[in-house]
Amino acid sequence: MMLSLLQAYLLVRDHFKEKSQVSEFLKPYTLDDSCYVRLMNVLLNEMENGLSAKKNASAIVKMFPTYVRGLPNGTERGDFLALDLGGTNFRVLDITLEGTKVEMKNKIYPIAPEIMKGKGTELFDHIANCIADFMAENGMTGKQLPLGFTFSFPCKQEGLAVGRLVRWTKGFNCEGVEGEDVVRLLHEAIKRKDGLDVECVAVLNDTVGCLMSCAFHDHDTQIGVILGTGTNACYMETLDRVGTWDGDNNEPKQVIINTEWGAFGDNGVIDFVRTDIDKDIDSTSINPGKQIYEKMISGMYMGEIARRIILECAQKGLIFNGQISAELAERERFYTKFVSEIEEDVDEESGYPKIRQVLDELNITTVTTEDCKTLRAICKVVSTRAAYLASAGIATLLNRINKPQVTVAVDGSLYRYHPHFHNLMMEKIQQLIRPGLKFKLMLSEDGSGKGAALVAAVANRLVA
Repeated sequence: MMLSLLQAYLLVRDHFKEKSQVSEFLKPYTLDDSCYVRLMNVLLNEMENGLSAKKNASAIVKMFPTYVRGLPNGTERGDFLALDLGGTNFRVLDITLEGTKVEMKNKIYPIAPEIMKGKGTELFDHIANCIADFMAENGMTGKQLPLGFTFSFPCKQEGLAVGRLVRWTKGFNCEGVEGEDVVRLLHEAIKRKDGLDVECVAVLNDTVGCLMSCAFHDHDTQIGVILGTGTNACYMETLDRVGTWDGDNNEPKQVIINTEWGAFGDNGVIDFVRTDIDKDIDSTSINPGKQIYEKMISGMYMGEIARRIILECAQKGLIFNGQISAELAERERFYTKFVSEIEEDVDEESGYPKIRQVLDELNITTVTTEDCKTLRAICKVVSTRAAYLASAGIATLLNRINKPQVTVAVDGSLYRYHPHFHNLMMEKIQQLIRPGLKFKLMLSEDGSGKGAALVAAVANRLVA
C-alpha cells in the first residue's frame, strides 16, 4: 500500500525528531577543545602539587618518584629474572639481554582466591615456591640472579627496590601487606625457601615497564601509558622539578615519575566534564569518589557508561522500540569488548551482522537498521570521549617535557583492541600539543616482563 504524502511526511519528521533526541542524549559526552585545554591546565596544576614537597601530602595526583633514573642504551647484558604480579595469574620470566637481542622464557602460575584474600606471608611464600619451580624446570637451580618485580598495585617507592603498598586493588586483600615494603616481604619468603638465591634489585609498576620496553627499541621514549582495565601514566622528569626527591643528585639528573593519574578528579576539579551517568557509576562502584579520571576512560567502565546511555534512550523509546532484555538491564553486562565489536561493524548492506551478534548475546532480537546505527553512535561517542580524555593527559605530559620528538609507549587491552582508539588519540594529541612538537604512539610489547628485566639491567649498569 502506498503511503499518503501526509504519512510519508510524518514518518520522515519522526525519524529526524528521534535522531535529534538521541543527539541531545549524547551531547554531554561531546566536549569541545576548550574543555580539553581547561582539563590539561587543571591536570598540570594537580601534577605540580604532587611534585611539591609542601603540597604532596594533600595532593590527589601523587606523582611518585620511581627511582628509575636511566633508560636502556643497548649495552645491557646478562641473565635476569622478572616477576609480573598484577592479577589472578602471575608470571615468572627468565630474560637474556645481549645488545638489541632479547631471549625470554616464561611460565604463568595461577593465584587461588584463598591466597588473594589470605595472609600476606602465604602470598609471598607462593611466589617464592613458583620462582623455585620455574628455576628447577629450566635448569637454573643454584644460580644467583638479579630480579625485576612488576607489582601493578599503587605503591609509594622509597628506593629502586623499596615499595610500600598503598592499597590493594583488583580483588586482592592480603592481610599484613598494606603499608609494608613488598620487596622486603618477597626477600623474607625467598629466605624461607631452601636453595633459592635471588635478589630483587628493582620494583616497578606496569607503566614503567611499558616505558622501558619501548625505550629498548626507541631511545626517544619518555612516556609510558596504560589504557586497559585501568589507566595510569609515567614519564621522565628532571630532578630539579621534583620537590619530593630524596635520593642522590648524581647523573643522570632525571627520574621516572609514576603519576597515578587515575585519581585525577577525586577532589572534584574535573566535575565540569562529568555527566550524571559518570556520577552514578562512581557512586555505585566499589570505591566511590576514587579514580574519577580512570572511570571516564578505562575498559572497566566504558561498557557500563554505554549501557546506561542505551537504557536511557530505550526508556524514551529511541532505540529497540523501548524494549530491553533482562541481560541489558543487568549492571556491567554490556562489556567493553562489545563497544569495540559494534564500532568495527560498518557493513550496513548486510544489516550490521556483528552488531546483531552482540545483541543476540544480550537477548535482543527485534532490531532495526536504525537501532544498529543508534547503537554505533552511542558507542562511538563514549569511546571517542575516552580516547580524547586520555589524549589530553598525554598532551599535558608532552608539553611539560617539551622535547622536539618524544615517543609515547602505550599498552593495555583498550588501546590494543579498540578499532579506532589509536587514530583518535593521534588526531587529538596533535591538536592539543604546542606547535612544533612531534610525537608518536608505540605499542609496548611485554612491558611487565621485558620491562622489569630492563629496569634491573639498567640499575646494574648504572652502579657498575
